[in-house]
Amino acid sequence: MTHLFRSAVARRALIAAPLLAPALVRAQGAWKPSRPVTVIVPFAAGSGTDTVSRLLASLLEQEWGIQAVVENKPGANGAIAAVATARAAPDGHTIMVTTNSPHGATPALMKRPTYDAVADFSPLCRMGTYIFVFAVNERVPARTMQEFLALAKAQPGRMTCASGNTTGVVGAAMLNAIGGVEVTHVPYRSSPPAMTDVIAGRVDSMFADVAASRAFLTEGKLRPLGITSARRTPLFPDWPALSEVGLPGFELLSFMGAVGPARMPEEMVAGWNAAIRKVWERDETARRLGEFGIERVTSTPAEFGTFIRQQVEFWGRQARAAGIEPE
Repeated sequence: MTHLFRSAVARRALIAAPLLAPALVRAQGAWKPSRPVTVIVPFAAGSGTDTVSRLLASLLEQEWGIQAVVENKPGANGAIAAVATARAAPDGHTIMVTTNSPHGATPALMKRPTYDAVADFSPLCRMGTYIFVFAVNERVPARTMQEFLALAKAQPGRMTCASGNTTGVVGAAMLNAIGGVEVTHVPYRSSPPAMTDVIAGRVDSMFADVAASRAFLTEGKLRPLGITSARRTPLFPDWPALSEVGLPGFELLSFMGAVGPARMPEEMVAGWNAAIRKVWERDETARRLGEFGIERVTSTPAEFGTFIRQQVEFWGRQARAAGIEPE
C-alpha cells in the first residue's frame, strides 16, 4: 500500500468517525446510572404516589442492577419535594415522581412560587393518570352525588370535605362552585391522615386517589359517589363521572410522571426515558397499575414537557374559576 493510499484511507476514517459515533453509542447501550439513584416523592409514605414510586424503584433496580432509594419529602402540596429536586445536581442520579400537584396546581395556589414548574426541571416521561373518586364515609346518608348535594344544601357549612393534595383543594372549591353548596374544606398535610379521619367519621368526604383508598372502598369504609375525570373509566365502569351526576362540567385530570433537575444532559434524559418506558410498558406493570386505580401512560421527554406546560395553564384556570385565592 502506497503512502498516498494510506493517507487517503486515514482521512476517510477521520471524516467517518463522527458519523459512526452515535451508532457506536447505541451499540454499547443507553446511558444508565453508575451508582444508587434517589427517587424523590412529594407525598407521605402510604400515598398513591408513594406506592407507585416504590413499584417504579423496584423495577428499575431489576433493570439497571443498582439501588433505587425512595425518599419521601411531603409538605406544601409538593413544593418541598419540587425545590429539592430542582436544586439537585443534574447528573442523572436524582429524579422526582411528580403529579399535577407540584407540576400543575401548586404554582397557581402560591402567591410567591418557590420554583418554576417548567424552567427548573428536565421532563423524563409521563407515567399515568390517577383515578380520583369523591367518596364519603359509611355513616353519611348519601348513596349518590345528588343525595350528597341535597344534604349539603340543607345544611350549609355543616358537611365537610378533607384534602391531602391539590386535587382535593381544587376539587373542594369546584364542588362548592359548581354544586352551589357550602361544604367546609378541611386541609391535611397528606392523604393518609385525611383518609383516616374520613373513615373514622370526623370528616364527611374527600377526593381520594384510588391507589391509596381502594382497600377501604372495597371494604365499604368509603363509599364512592363519582370520579373526577370527564368520563367513566374502563377500570371502574360502574362509577359515574361527577359531571354526569349533579356537577356539570366537572373535570380534574390527575397525572403522574418523572422529572429531573434542569440542565440534565440529553443522553441522561434519554437513558431515563428508555428505562422507564421499558419497565412501564410491560403487560404485568399495566395490570399492577390498574389494581392501584391508575391508567398507564408513557411519552417522550418532549411530549411530557408540552403536557406539563398545558397542565400548569389548566390548573391555574380551574383554581381561578373556583375562586381560590393564592396563599
